[in-house]
Amino acid sequence: MRVLIVKVSSLGDIIHTLPAITEAKRARPDVRFDWVVEENFVEVASWHPAVERVIPVAIRRWRKHLFKTLRKGEISAFRADLKRVHYDLVIDAQGLIKSGLISRMARGLTAGMNNNSSREPLATLFYNRVFSVPRTLHAVDRVRELFSRALNYELSTNVFGNSLLQASEVNYGLDLARIGVAPRTSATKTLVFLHGTTWETKHWPVPYWRALARLAAAKSYKVKLPWGNQQELDRAKAIAKGIAGVSVLDKQTLTGLARHISQADGVVAVDTGLGHLAAALEVPTLSLYGPTNPGLSGTFGKYQSRLQSNLPCAPCMSKKCLYTGAPISDTADAQKFVVQPPCFSAHKPEAVWSALHRLMTEGQAPLIISNSAFKKC
Repeated sequence: MRVLIVKVSSLGDIIHTLPAITEAKRARPDVRFDWVVEENFVEVASWHPAVERVIPVAIRRWRKHLFKTLRKGEISAFRADLKRVHYDLVIDAQGLIKSGLISRMARGLTAGMNNNSSREPLATLFYNRVFSVPRTLHAVDRVRELFSRALNYELSTNVFGNSLLQASEVNYGLDLARIGVAPRTSATKTLVFLHGTTWETKHWPVPYWRALARLAAAKSYKVKLPWGNQQELDRAKAIAKGIAGVSVLDKQTLTGLARHISQADGVVAVDTGLGHLAAALEVPTLSLYGPTNPGLSGTFGKYQSRLQSNLPCAPCMSKKCLYTGAPISDTADAQKFVVQPPCFSAHKPEAVWSALHRLMTEGQAPLIISNSAFKKC
């Protein structure tokens, strides 16, 4: 049975799809998967051994240079590539209009979530079969549910007898050999700080990062700082400035980043796709959440812990800070500053270090609601 997966972006969404592929291949060994994915994330899709062919799409780039794209015939070439195979089933695991359109371009029966389950209900117009998937489930379990119903197999159950995975039981199925991960030989204690993210409201303040880096250096850890654009490079340099043992990495591919993360003793991340990559690689990762809700799409897997702010307006799920109270000041790295966004004032560097150390030494840890003295927004 030949199945096409349509899940084009973002990095976190793609990684959330991997456990469903692992489980589907175990339940249905006859299934052969192809996957349509944004060109920037082709590496990740190719790391799963059950994925035979990765079909890149470049919607983000095409939108910016539409006329150039049309002149070069890139969209026509993509459609021709997509139609090379007749699929027994095309699963839109994203539930957006753009992914629905791609599903309809392919040759085969299309399936996706119904209009009460999809992120964009109009996407259901492109499906031959639709399935109800509870919106209250974590993203990993939502995709598992969709795959099991579309491919007609029973979800595997956990130790409690239900189909919702426990974090310690999730299997992303990555083939480390495809990533080029080598056995660790260095005794140097290493951390990776994943400071870059998309929304301005999801950034942990630089003085907090610097204070955390000093705490790590005092315990003889080396800290690596990746970056993906000029803004992230500038932030990485600001975090590292003057702190021994803290280094800014050269620009990396996703494969290169995966190798660095896989060799680390621990990771600290904001709400970013690379945090999900760390979870898939089963590296102890402490993720810091302010405006977003980790219960629905947070890092999920072995050796994962999440700090969630208890500021009353969090999680607001907003790219623009909605806080209207008095400015919240703090002191870190020997400087006083206004914490922005204020929901991160709940995540003090000392508390973050304590939680990370506990995670690295004790393993699995639950979601932690950070203490805060703030009464109102």
